[in-house]
Amino acid sequence: MQEFGKKNPSVNLSDLGLNVGIAHWNLSPEELVKSTLSLGQGVLNDTGALCVSTGKFTGRSPKDKFTVKDAITENSADWGDVNIPISPEAFDKLYDKVCAYMAGKEVWVRDAYACADPKYRLNIRVVNETPWANLFCNDLFLRPTTAELDTQNHDWLILQAPGFHADPAVDGTRQANFTIVNFTRKIILIGGSAYTGEMKKGIFGVLNFVLPHDHKVLSMHCSANEGKDGDVALFFGLSGTGKTTLSADSQRALIGDDEHGWADNSVFNFEGGCYAKCIDLSAEKEPEIYAAIKPGALLENIKFIAGTNKVDYTDASITENTRAAYPIDFIHNAKEPSYGGQPKNVFFLTCDAFGILPPISKLTKAQAMYHFISGYTAKVAGTEVGVTEPQTTFSACFGRVFLPLHPTKYAELLGKKLEADTGVNVWLVNTGWSGGAYGTGSRMKLSYTRSMITAAMTGQLDNVSYEAHPVFGVLMPNTVPGVPAEILSPRNTWADKEAYDKKANELAGLFIKNFAKYADQANEEIRSAAPVALVNA
Repeated sequence: MQEFGKKNPSVNLSDLGLNVGIAHWNLSPEELVKSTLSLGQGVLNDTGALCVSTGKFTGRSPKDKFTVKDAITENSADWGDVNIPISPEAFDKLYDKVCAYMAGKEVWVRDAYACADPKYRLNIRVVNETPWANLFCNDLFLRPTTAELDTQNHDWLILQAPGFHADPAVDGTRQANFTIVNFTRKIILIGGSAYTGEMKKGIFGVLNFVLPHDHKVLSMHCSANEGKDGDVALFFGLSGTGKTTLSADSQRALIGDDEHGWADNSVFNFEGGCYAKCIDLSAEKEPEIYAAIKPGALLENIKFIAGTNKVDYTDASITENTRAAYPIDFIHNAKEPSYGGQPKNVFFLTCDAFGILPPISKLTKAQAMYHFISGYTAKVAGTEVGVTEPQTTFSACFGRVFLPLHPTKYAELLGKKLEADTGVNVWLVNTGWSGGAYGTGSRMKLSYTRSMITAAMTGQLDNVSYEAHPVFGVLMPNTVPGVPAEILSPRNTWADKEAYDKKANELAGLFIKNFAKYADQANEEIRSAAPVALVNA
């Protein structure tokens, strides 16, 4: 086995059951780009970023993600349609098959780690079948120093073989592609799919198990930034709620854009990079992301303007899920190292297309846990085929598909964090509709939302008066600097007050129906925060 760029001579891939032909260890981004181009697996765009196709799969395949059911997970994992069990025996046989498939092949190996707080560092070794997938790992995971590479041993292995296809009838998978997490052997095994996000989210799922279960650290699907005075803010939100836009602030340092842990004394990024959607990207709308697409960045599944190597970011003919991967230090105001102190403000962002929730409201601890479990937003007409009126979307903890444990475990841990530090404010922010539902009302102005978030972060809402929402009970400020007072109570913005009350009751019913599947494992404090329907509506 010939190896290049290897930093730790004591390590041998044969220890992992791999007998490959050539192993390239810890190559630089420039070397990985050169290898990709020479193999005909990618091209450069006009700004020098590497552009590749991930093939058949342009997104994750959650129905093909499995967790090995063993002594560690059997009584801890929340088994079901998110955490699909597979036996240790099936895993072992499939791992051996993948190793046999990789025999004699050229591979790219990278030593990296997750968790910027050294107390929780998780060392990762990745073995990839393509150099551009290895570039993705360089960009997205945290990068050890040269000195650290000399001694680093891995805690977890990611073995990614997109060219290997399982036989479902024999291997116990649903179809030819699969991602399998084995907590006993500490391996993430990926086959049949070249979509790089499977690696990123595979480690996220591992941390969502290990950190809460073993360390009482709350793992979170959120962005985080820090003000000049060291105040940390967290932003949770599902797609379309404004999480990326509202957390990007030139006056605040970016801790991270997607995955974080909340420990006793820190909020820390899990990653060393960003994996940004780039559909409709422009320098005007998202200048930081646009500027980050340069040499060393990876663009996936984009199309060029005909006859050029200039990306057409409006082209979704391959997928709406076009992506850009780049190291976090490609963002000019990224914090290094990427962690901060305890959060001062937590924002739950929702795009309420029904026009019911207030543009900003303050949550009690119980309400924070309830809305965290709910993870609510709404789709509007035109976003999907067949969607003709607003439809609710609930994703527990704003990332249900990544949670190995029952959602109440994360919500209760959030409650303990809030109880331990009474200086944390939790806000529910509606970036959706005001003055009526979608089709009648109007979308909340981004300038108003920014003013409300700024007012919350700067303490301008600490001493104003509040009133409780009649159905959801959340506290609505009566004044916010720079925002018209008449929009702060959503009922006041509706011409037909009875129609508002009726729609508020409908939305409350949808929240209650969604929460029912978690209620039996939720404590009384969480259950007490459910909305209460108006009697006469």
